[in-house]
Amino acid sequence: MSVNQLGVDVDRIWADVMGLAAITDPDRPYTRRSFTPRFLEGRAWLARRFEEAGLAVRIDTAGNLIGRRAGRDPGARAIAVGSHIDTVPSGGRFDGIAGVAAGLEIARALAGTELAHPLEVIDFLAEEPSDYGLSCVGSRGMSGVLTDAMLDLIGPGGEHLRDALRRVGGDPDRLNAARRHDVGAYLELHIEQGPVLESGPIDVGLVTSIVGIRRLEIVFVGAADHAGTAPMDIRRDALVAAAATVSAVRQKAEELAAAGCGYFVATVGILEVAPGGSNVVPGRTRVVIDVRTTEPALTQDFVAAIDAASLGYAHAARVERTGFATLSEGPPVACDPALRQVLRESAQALGLSATDLASGAGHDAAFMARICPSAMVFIPCRDGKSHAPEEWAEPEAIAAGTAVMLRAVQQLDRVLAHKEAT
Repeated sequence: MSVNQLGVDVDRIWADVMGLAAITDPDRPYTRRSFTPRFLEGRAWLARRFEEAGLAVRIDTAGNLIGRRAGRDPGARAIAVGSHIDTVPSGGRFDGIAGVAAGLEIARALAGTELAHPLEVIDFLAEEPSDYGLSCVGSRGMSGVLTDAMLDLIGPGGEHLRDALRRVGGDPDRLNAARRHDVGAYLELHIEQGPVLESGPIDVGLVTSIVGIRRLEIVFVGAADHAGTAPMDIRRDALVAAAATVSAVRQKAEELAAAGCGYFVATVGILEVAPGGSNVVPGRTRVVIDVRTTEPALTQDFVAAIDAASLGYAHAARVERTGFATLSEGPPVACDPALRQVLRESAQALGLSATDLASGAGHDAAFMARICPSAMVFIPCRDGKSHAPEEWAEPEAIAAGTAVMLRAVQQLDRVLAHKEAT
């Protein structure tokens, strides 16, 4: 089936994706960090597009931007689609954005078609790790797991997350109002962020499960000193302990990945060194580790090993390990089998090839699965590359994934209505 027969407008979807891409920090394409003025500019742009599509627009108390169209049955649960428009620093034009554009196009394509259920298109707040050390802020709030301890997290400028949430239109004092019990199903389109579909080539991926993610913070404190006059045998260099820990993270992750007991990866993405002068012995270091797996037991093994190793490295370097903390944690989540089957049948009906695959990245769908059946559609991306300016998905690929979602929404509307009537 040609892209022109899929029931969606490929040019309109592409214009939305490129429109959001243009709202970026000019010196760091493509950057639209959550809670920043650039992010709010993107939100305002998207809200106008929601309104033009005939959606009623609001921001819930967890800071999610929601466009809603009422259904024929006022008491029916909503069918929700969406993703996020925030990016990592110097990230891509498609991660999250393609999913929001797909939801917007579904709303447009269904204009004039009355569904039994309300349709919602959601831009979740801060899916990417925010400057407050937390990801999936909005979907955590919608699923009721955004805690006071999380709201107390502090960003680089000293602002608490709760104040940042209030600043972008949320209300941390009324978070319970964001928790949903009226969503019947959630669907999310996303670029694969891997090479499987492109190498197939396969049109869409049907996500079987989403990895659990745990982020650890380790802090070492020694003593800053002069790099030229402090003798080596008395130094208390905090970076020495941190560097050894980084190596241990890689070694233990390779060991667990090779064991064949489940998917496992671990990454040190943040290494802060203070005072940070070339002629100063580091007095303090902070290491943040991102751990991802389909098997929680592997995470427990990894954390215990790094706990013991980092203490040993601190002792050897004559420094203190003043912090070993979990910043955030989410368990692995299986996508709903019934929704996956609806998506599979939709792809088949459109003549599109499909395959099952797991997601090594985290998504808002993992938190939505706590409150309703959830599933995801992956589309190919060039060289499997993501979180980089080179991130790319073809217009036709996004349109094909959107068409699968559109057909699935229509089928779910009938299936859910039948269940509710019996």
